Amino acid sequence: MPRGRKCSRVAKQCGSCCQSCASVSTPFRGSTAMRETTIAVVTALSPSSTTLAEYGLHLLTALGRKPGVRVVALVEDLPLDYPTIEGVEVRRAWRFNALTTPVRLARAARAAGADIVIINAHFGSFGASRASAALGLMTPVALRLSGIPVITLMHNIVETVDLAAAGFRASRPVEAVLRAIGTSLTWLVLRSTLVTTTMPRYVEILRAKYRADNVALTPHGAFDAPPAPVVRPDGAEVVMTFGKFGTYKKVETLIEAVRLLGRPGLTLVIAGTDSPNTPGYLADVEANYGGDDVHFTGYVPEDAVESTFRDATVTVFPYTATTGSSGVLHQAGAFGCPPILPRLGDLEDLIIDEGYTGAFFAPDDAADLARAIEGLLDDPAERQRIATGNHAAAIGLSLDEVADWYLMHIGSIVHDSALALLTPGESAAGVRTLHKVL
Repeated sequence: MPRGRKCSRVAKQCGSCCQSCASVSTPFRGSTAMRETTIAVVTALSPSSTTLAEYGLHLLTALGRKPGVRVVALVEDLPLDYPTIEGVEVRRAWRFNALTTPVRLARAARAAGADIVIINAHFGSFGASRASAALGLMTPVALRLSGIPVITLMHNIVETVDLAAAGFRASRPVEAVLRAIGTSLTWLVLRSTLVTTTMPRYVEILRAKYRADNVALTPHGAFDAPPAPVVRPDGAEVVMTFGKFGTYKKVETLIEAVRLLGRPGLTLVIAGTDSPNTPGYLADVEANYGGDDVHFTGYVPEDAVESTFRDATVTVFPYTATTGSSGVLHQAGAFGCPPILPRLGDLEDLIIDEGYTGAFFAPDDAADLARAIEGLLDDPAERQRIATGNHAAAIGLSLDEVADWYLMHIGSIVHDSALALLTPGESAAGVRTLHKVL
């Protein structure tokens, strides 16, 4: 996609960041004495199966590289071996499905001496039950009442979520009530000092419906910048799907589509785990649909993610709905695996806004999915074209540069200067690159 088109739309979403950058009265950090700023980040963290754990890992890694700030990760209190992240202190501070999350996180942030808190979340981040999910989203209010500024990164909003597909199935009257509750929760989330989203459409909705002036766009950002992909025209054919399955990501139709093709040697790899909302889903699928042509990997550790994508011929997104920007799409692009995507609103928005492409199919239609898979398997030149274009889109803006933008917002909020936490050199260059993109 031409960069000019991207700039014209996304620039409208930059909001307070651009206003802050317009007034740079304070020098870069390093030229003046300033105490270290403590940033607490509320997030799930790999190897947790809770959603956004992988994004949390990469966001923390990017923030931990930044000089002059202290980063404290407030993660789930689970019996897991969390990774050691350079520049990041990991503290166990909350539990999925707990009803005391806001209180625990406010206490943990105060104990960490946080100057500001970043919350990495979507509507299902804090619980599978309606009560725990709703109470978790009150965390920004609890933090503000504690006197701590909050930046909340919302990966989805209730206005665009298919509640049934996301695991909150209910009758129409009950769904109407749930959406009303969701609207109320959004008002509470907007009590954050700043709310950011990864999709321009969400910024537009929040500003129009809620008249919010504290909303800004923060692009998803690329986790890695691996070498350009080279598609193999021959060799074993592997169809892969990656993620957390059971709510809006279901694999039964995908298994049916692969078997409809009847291609000798074709293998389907289902890489990932159950969604926290649907424990036991993949075990049931394996019991009912398993066979020699379907391989279930279970949890994929971080150091095996790249090979999982590179060993696949195509990646299928068997979504019935979306709940925000797709981290898996960014990974598929970075590692050169052509995607096969359902025609769904948010995914198409993401593709348009960020320059991705792929083959498309009608959701829940095994025959149409089989057609899309076969079309790419039979056309290595098209796979190469898609992989090359998506790789360029995926690495165009790194998460390291996005982290610089967070530092700009934090500088504006905590120190009244967008450049207060940035040093000359790489950080400043990263911000200039970010603003060129925006």
